[in-house]
Amino acid sequence: MPVRQLSEAIINRIAAGEVVERPASVVKELVENALDAGARKIEIVTDGGGRRLIRITDDGNGMTRDDLTLAVERHATSKLSDDDDLMAIATLGFRGEALPSIGSVSKLSIVTRHASEPHAWALGVDAGVKSQPVPAALNAGTRIEVRDLFYATPARLKFMKSERAESDAVREVVRRLAMSRPDVAFTLAGEERAHVTWPAALPGLPGSLARLGDILGSDFRANAVEVMAGKEGLGVVGFAALPTYTRANSLGQYLFVNGRPVRDKLLVGAVHGAYADYLPRGRQPVVALFVSIDPREVDVNVHPAKTEVRFRDGGLVRSLIFGALRDALARESGRAASTGGDATVAAFRPASSVPRGGWDFRRSPAAPPSFPVRNCPQQGFATDGNAAAGFAEAAQAVFDVGAAATSARVETFEPAVDALDRPLGAARAQVHDNYIVSQTRDGLVIVDQHAAHERLVYERLKAAVEKQGVARQILLIPEIVELDESDVERLVARADELAKYGLVLDSFGPGAVAVRETPSLLGEIDAVSLVRDLAEHMAEWDDGLPLERRLMHVAATMACHGSVRSGRRLKGEEMNALLREMEVTPNSGQCNHGRPTYVELKLSDIERLFGRR
Repeated sequence: MPVRQLSEAIINRIAAGEVVERPASVVKELVENALDAGARKIEIVTDGGGRRLIRITDDGNGMTRDDLTLAVERHATSKLSDDDDLMAIATLGFRGEALPSIGSVSKLSIVTRHASEPHAWALGVDAGVKSQPVPAALNAGTRIEVRDLFYATPARLKFMKSERAESDAVREVVRRLAMSRPDVAFTLAGEERAHVTWPAALPGLPGSLARLGDILGSDFRANAVEVMAGKEGLGVVGFAALPTYTRANSLGQYLFVNGRPVRDKLLVGAVHGAYADYLPRGRQPVVALFVSIDPREVDVNVHPAKTEVRFRDGGLVRSLIFGALRDALARESGRAASTGGDATVAAFRPASSVPRGGWDFRRSPAAPPSFPVRNCPQQGFATDGNAAAGFAEAAQAVFDVGAAATSARVETFEPAVDALDRPLGAARAQVHDNYIVSQTRDGLVIVDQHAAHERLVYERLKAAVEKQGVARQILLIPEIVELDESDVERLVARADELAKYGLVLDSFGPGAVAVRETPSLLGEIDAVSLVRDLAEHMAEWDDGLPLERRLMHVAATMACHGSVRSGRRLKGEEMNALLREMEVTPNSGQCNHGRPTYVELKLSDIERLFGRR
C-alpha cells in the first residue's frame, strides 16, 4: 500500500486513544486545566459514569475569544513559557492535545469568560467539527461539558466498564487531585454517587492533613505520622500511617511530584523499602507524600496521560524518601494504630440488649447456657431475717458460674504509683498467661507479651550486628536437624549470613545440618524448630532479594523463637520491666510481623461502655 498523509480527524482520534482512555481520563485533563487556570472552586458533575455527561465548572481565569479558538486546535497550549523550554514545566499539563482529542470523540462545548472580556464566549466541537465562538452568559471562569463520550468511535465503547466502575474511577481521580490541592474547594456530584464537597483548607501541612482526613477518613488522620525532609533542592513532605494501620492493596499509596499525582515505580519502591521492617506479608502501607523538585530535574512528559515521571537523579529521590519515612516511623515507633482500641471497644459492646423482663430460660434459645439454675425453696416472702437471708442466697445462686477455668487465670498486684504516668503505665495483671493489663492515669493498656518481646529481641539483634556482631554460645553437643536436601543446600549456601546473627551450622550429610553455635541473646532455644523455620523462609526468597532484606528475615525469625512465649507466667517486676523496655525501644508498637503489640483504651471509652457518658 502507498504511503499517505493521515487526515486531521484520524490524527485527533489517534491522539484521543493515548490521552482519553476512559471518562476518568477526561475528568483528569479538564480538572488539571482548571487548576492551572488558578481556580479556587471546582465542580465536577457526571452522568452514566461519565459516558453520557461530564461537566467541569471552575472560577479560574477563563479565556478570551482568541484563546478559546486556539484551545481546541492540536498542539496549542498556554502552559509553556515563551522560550518553549520543555525542561521547565511548572504546570500540570502541557501536551496541547486534551481538548481537541476529547472533541474528536464526543460532543464538546466550552463556555468561558476572561476578566478583560465584557461577556463570556461559547464554542462547540462535535466529533472533531468545530463551530465559531458565539457570545454567552457566564459570571467568571470556565464551564466545559462533554456529552456522549466515544459516540464518534463506537469501538471504544466495547472497552468501557460498568457505569459504577467508571464512576469509581472518576471519584478516585478527583480524590487524588483534591489531595494535591487542599487550598481548592472540590465538589463531586452525579446520579451514581452521593453529593460530596471538600471545602478549601488552610495552606501548609495542617491543611493538608485536614483534607487527607476528609478524603481518607478519620482513622488515617488519627494514625498519620508527619513526614518532612529536604536535600539539595529536593523536598518531601506528607503523612505516613503507622505500620499497624495497613491495607490489603497498594491503592492507599498517594504520591505526588510537584503537585502532579503519579504512579512511579521508583517512589513506590522507596515506600516499600522504608516499611519492609514493619509490615506483615500481604499488607501494604498507607501514605500521602508530596515531592517538590526543580522542574529541570524531572521529566513529566514520558507518558501521554502524565501519570509517570523520570528523575534525573533517581537515587537521590529514593534515598530521601526512604530516609524521611524511616525517621518518621522511628520517631513514632512506640505508637500502635488507634483502630485497635476502637475495635476493642466495639467487641466489648453487647450484640443485643437483654429483653425486657430478663431472659426466658425456657423459651429463648439465646439464653446463656452456662448459668446453672438451682432449685429455690417454694415458699412465700417471710418477714424474719433468716428467711430473707435464705432467699437472698437462693437468688444469688442463679448467678453462680462456678470456678474460673484454668485458662482464665488472673493474677493481680498493686501498681507502682510512679509508673502510672509512664506511656504504658503500671502492670496490674496477667490474663490467660499472655496478656499484660496495665493501668495509666487516663485508661488501661493490654499488651501481648510475646509480640512485644519479639520486637525487643529483634531490635537487640539488629543493634548487636551493627556494633560488634551477635555473641555466640557453643553447644556442648551439636544439634542435628534433618531436612530435605534442597533445604540443606540453601542453609549451607547462606551459612555466612546466618553466622552474622550468631547461628553457626554446617552440612551433616546429604539430608541434615549440624547446629554448633546459637545466639547468646536468645538464651535457651529450640534450635531444631528455628533451623526448620529458617529453611522454610529461605525457600520463598527471591534470588534477587537484597542481602539486607535477607538478613532482616533471619533476624525476625530468630527473634520469634527467642522471645517470651505465650503461656509463660510473669512476675510483676518482669511485666513492668517489659513495659519500660518497650517505651525506649524503637518500633515497639508493632511486632516483626506488623501486628500491634498493645491496645490502649481511654477511660472515656470505658465509661461510654457503661453509659457514663
